[in-house]
Amino acid sequence: MRHRRARPRNRLLYGAAVVAVIALGLASRKYAAWLPAALDKSPGDTLWALMIFLGYCTLAPRAGTWKVAGLALLTCYGVEFSQLYQAPWINAIRATTPGHLVLGSTFHWPDLVAYTVGIATGAILDIIGASKVAVGGNAPT
Repeated sequence: MRHRRARPRNRLLYGAAVVAVIALGLASRKYAAWLPAALDKSPGDTLWALMIFLGYCTLAPRAGTWKVAGLALLTCYGVEFSQLYQAPWINAIRATTPGHLVLGSTFHWPDLVAYTVGIATGAILDIIGASKVAVGGNAPT
């Protein structure tokens, strides 16, 4: 298992993917009524975790996929577990739109599953993209 990528990721491509995933995540909340009720907030949570993974890929284009995935998982799980802390000062931050989007509000253990799915999806796509480039494909990484 490599610790560093042989070829760095394309920051422009990954940055554009971050923007696209943010748009999809916001749409998944705005149009939640169009999604199956059983999904609850999972699509948005999955996309949020994917956005964190892609953001780290953009910031560290040579970092290994599993290192980025681990950091993204730690970040997402850390934010989720921080929701168990309910002091007035942090709840005031969470009450704002940006604070709610970044920090959430209440701990919900199924969110951990959604984060894992989002990050695993990103890692798999990152590995597939890197392998296509490694064998001479045209896939940008």
